[in-house]
Amino acid sequence: MLLIDKTNVDRAIIAVISIAWALFQLALPRFIILDSTTVRIVHLAFAMTLVFLTIPAVKHRRTPTASFAKQNGGGKTAGGKETGHIPLVDYILAGFACLSVLYFVLDWVGISMRAGVPIRRDIIVSVILIILLLEASRRAIGPAMVIIAILFTLYAFLGPYMPSIFAFRGVSLRRYLSQIALSTEGIYGIPLYVSANTVFLFVLFGSMLDKVGAGHFFNDLAISLLGRFKGGAAKAAIVSSGLTGLVSGSSIANVVTTGTFTIPLMKKVGYPAKIAAATEVAASTNGQLMPPIMGAAAFIIAEYLGIDYIDVVKAAAIPAFVSYFALFYIAHLEASKLGMKGLPKADIPRFLTVLKNGFHYLIPLIVLIYELIVMRHTPNLAAFNAIIVLMVITFVQEITKAVKNRTPVTKAAIKSVSTIGEGLIAGSRNMLSVALATAMAGIIVGIVFMGLSGMVVEIVAGLSFGYIFPLLLITAIASLILGMGLPTTATYIVMASITVPIIGELSSVSGVLIPAIAAHLFCFYFGILADDTPPVGLAAYTAAAIAKSDPIATGIQGFIYDLRTAVIPFMFVFNAELVLYGINNWPQALLIFVMAIFGAFAFTNAVQGWFIIKNKWYEIPLFLIASLILFCPAVVTKIFNLDHNLRYYMYFVGLTVYGLSFLVQKLRLGNPDK
Repeated sequence: MLLIDKTNVDRAIIAVISIAWALFQLALPRFIILDSTTVRIVHLAFAMTLVFLTIPAVKHRRTPTASFAKQNGGGKTAGGKETGHIPLVDYILAGFACLSVLYFVLDWVGISMRAGVPIRRDIIVSVILIILLLEASRRAIGPAMVIIAILFTLYAFLGPYMPSIFAFRGVSLRRYLSQIALSTEGIYGIPLYVSANTVFLFVLFGSMLDKVGAGHFFNDLAISLLGRFKGGAAKAAIVSSGLTGLVSGSSIANVVTTGTFTIPLMKKVGYPAKIAAATEVAASTNGQLMPPIMGAAAFIIAEYLGIDYIDVVKAAAIPAFVSYFALFYIAHLEASKLGMKGLPKADIPRFLTVLKNGFHYLIPLIVLIYELIVMRHTPNLAAFNAIIVLMVITFVQEITKAVKNRTPVTKAAIKSVSTIGEGLIAGSRNMLSVALATAMAGIIVGIVFMGLSGMVVEIVAGLSFGYIFPLLLITAIASLILGMGLPTTATYIVMASITVPIIGELSSVSGVLIPAIAAHLFCFYFGILADDTPPVGLAAYTAAAIAKSDPIATGIQGFIYDLRTAVIPFMFVFNAELVLYGINNWPQALLIFVMAIFGAFAFTNAVQGWFIIKNKWYEIPLFLIASLILFCPAVVTKIFNLDHNLRYYMYFVGLTVYGLSFLVQKLRLGNPDK
């Protein structure tokens, strides 16, 4: 009985802290005026406190809140007995973590006055903070980022003793702590500020949409529109994941939200388990490319470059939609290979019925887009207004049901409050990994900017021999490797802080114009692809568990599907018009967008080995040539030394080559052996 009581107390404490964090973040755009440093500190204090209370030191102890238990693993103790309460040591660690973070704001004046020369108390608190942050990060996002941060830290101190090519003048303990823990250039840097100021509200918005049932609505809406077509189940999964990705910002959350429905549906109509899971993985992974959240990258890029958030969305729009159109085409090609048909009519919900029953879920999204694009409000204010609208809709929905069913209105109101509370808790839960990842990334970025950046530039430039393309390959491979163990946002921050300055420097030397926004998006894209890259690929493991398929095979298949996403960053780096750099009119942007779609289709045909029938080896070069021209028409004008202003006419060349490949296959359609 005592155990049950303590468990209930633990659950109540976690719920109160989670809701308090969410309400604090909600109050910032409208009701509370705080300096940015205080906002970052309070944000991290909440996050670290919740990590120690909700995520066990080892994955054998079950956490007291079911929702957290499902997210972070639960189970049994080493002795085989289930436990449902938080150990005293975790309460102590949570308390120390909270106080060590808040110390920075409690003694802000004193710390500012002695900047660079911390006293003994500053040093002790800073060391405790860093140690607890490392442990909290290990619990929340795994050991990979902790190991990387420790290696960077060791390198900062041991630099003078390294071989000449890697030699670094090193730092003292006081300078290290002053930069990392006692300033806004380390842990409390720009990444954490973006997490605290903007990302939380968007993640909260997505979590609340999921709690009120929007995920089911998006899924049913996609099936009602596409279910009757060839491969309709897979196409519906892609559209559903794209809609969820607008507000999710997490590939794994996207898989869990939509894959639970779409993967069994794909299997039901005949898709092999591996193909069904891989399709969902590719669709969910690409959800992070979709504005407005983009896995938090859009907001961080805007802060790094000092540009408006809408400009980042504008730059990211064409690559994101082209990637989704290409994946949609992949689903069509796979259905053609397998001889698939549409879903049975009985399994397809009526579109008007679905829209009628769930149209209210679209209202907050419309409000969000209107606030961002038309009103040009700040992202956090736009998200705040959308969340308030969603809360009102939740109340109206439940009360309307009560009146219709003639049940007590008070119960409906209580259920509405409960649903909103669950959404607030879920939002806080989903923010733990983002908050910890951005804080940890601050350690790495802070060390890089203590003098390592110049040396890193020399090393990477040497490895790439001063050429852009090898540098991009190194960046892509490094992002994939880092992304196997780091969250997307953290991978992007680390790679962007290291390689973007090098890309900018080499591009100016080589004469190839690479805008900073294109370089940032390049790093971000390859960080995303790691979510389905074997042997780690967490999204692939999640989808494989739902589909009951082999996770490695699922990850490989998903990565094959995502090759069309991998080629897009190389294209927009060498053709900045794909990120609308220098493009200021709609007809020109629309032309580039449509031609890029055909370019992605041609590349997909080459990779998938199928167009209208199975490819022959000699057709693959035609697809690749067409793809290159349609993505980068200026390549023809450069090769033949033509006027650059003629580049758009080269689209006709690309379409002609693509059409030629179609005619070649059409001619041998009746005789595939030719």
